Amino acid sequence: MADTITFLGTAGARFVVISQILASGGLWLSLSGTEILVDPGPGCIVQSTKRKLRADKLSAIIVSHRHLDHSADVNIMVEAMTKGGFKRHGWLFAPADALETEPVIFSYLKEYLEGIEILQEGKSYSIGNVSFDTPIRHIHSVDTYGMLFRTAEHTFSYIADSRYFDGLCQNYGGELLIINVVRLESNHPYDHLSMPDAEHIIMELKPKVAILTHFGMTVWRAKPWKIAQRLSEQTGVKVIAARDGMKFDLSQLDNS
Repeated sequence: MADTITFLGTAGARFVVISQILASGGLWLSLSGTEILVDPGPGCIVQSTKRKLRADKLSAIIVSHRHLDHSADVNIMVEAMTKGGFKRHGWLFAPADALETEPVIFSYLKEYLEGIEILQEGKSYSIGNVSFDTPIRHIHSVDTYGMLFRTAEHTFSYIADSRYFDGLCQNYGGELLIINVVRLESNHPYDHLSMPDAEHIIMELKPKVAILTHFGMTVWRAKPWKIAQRLSEQTGVKVIAARDGMKFDLSQLDNS
């Protein structure tokens, strides 16, 4: 059984998401026979069913943080994962502030789940045959965590939204690096990574493959596939700009 990551959407930042210039469905992980959904943004249910990915096969949904572009479809995906509540099934992982005053999940849907786990800095979690760590809290306007995933055969990182800070690189690694890159230039006041940040991270960590995703408007206008080609040349690492619906087979890492 192939280990794959499907990019249900590559939109980042509000204007790309609300215009749907790019889709915003999150990541669907199929790892060692375990199905995991990460950051189900607006349109996740549409993008996943369109690609014949069955939500009732999911074992868990992970939300890196409570912003709409990462959590808007949590409720419908829980509904789908649990077959409308007729099958108590699956777990939700999310930071504490995504479950408190303005929770991302409706209260009645919590009863459909096997359980809810709160993401915390420096903690480890397991889902079926997959484990993941949330090594460090990111610098973002709400509680935000990236993930370091481990399977029997592969280790890879998902660096979610954050301003760059000392210590970010030291907490991630693996053969594959997935980076949310919203901004083109670094001279901005937002708590998001830029392309110069991504280049620095790739140079520091030297993964076999780096995949850029979660593009803001400035990145999209600059043609991320061209940026990825330039970064490949500059870093010596194979850098890919994700596309909506792209499926990455982790067996490619064995040949990189």
